[in-house]
Amino acid sequence: MIGIIDYGAGNLRSVKKAIDFLNIDNVIIQSQADFTEHIEKIILPGVGSFGAAVETMKAKKLYDPVAEWLAADQPFLGICLGMQMLFGDSEESPGVKGFDVFHGNIPQFTQGKVPQIGWNQVQHTRFTPLFEGIADNAFFYFLHGYYVNPESPEVAIAATDYGITYTSAVQKGRIYGVQFHPEKSSDVGIQLLRNWVTLC
Repeated sequence: MIGIIDYGAGNLRSVKKAIDFLNIDNVIIQSQADFTEHIEKIILPGVGSFGAAVETMKAKKLYDPVAEWLAADQPFLGICLGMQMLFGDSEESPGVKGFDVFHGNIPQFTQGKVPQIGWNQVQHTRFTPLFEGIADNAFFYFLHGYYVNPESPEVAIAATDYGITYTSAVQKGRIYGVQFHPEKSSDVGIQLLRNWVTLC
């Protein structure tokens, strides 16, 4: 069973639709009571503001259960803002702390059109089962104005060029994050979600 975190601003329905397409049992997690022993993997979708998302998760009592899940290295996928919340600090919301699984900062793009909207290439930077069967430099759909800048290059598993080359996917143990939206990336996105469910 996959739990999909609902904090009121994520790209929830598209993610659920993609997981439904894979015929994987899933449930929307809206409160602390929804965290049950049947949940085996968690997805944290993301659209919106870093600070508002963190504070809403705390208000809905979702933040602490997710933090405990991450501390236990349980299977997890953060998408877009959901990936950024796996870091500690974002320029978008000074003073608001994310889960800090990955150390580093989240600056705003200062070049090109902001936010980055549309299809862009994802270059594999180290082997991971997440990209099994997906060509290097395949196109995924992006929508974001901030990007992650990890302290440790070892956590980066993919990179993308948008005026600069930035990290577009990370992994630490069983915790994954992707800056792009696999649920909006057609067949290649479905393949990535399938890989995460079955291989990661």
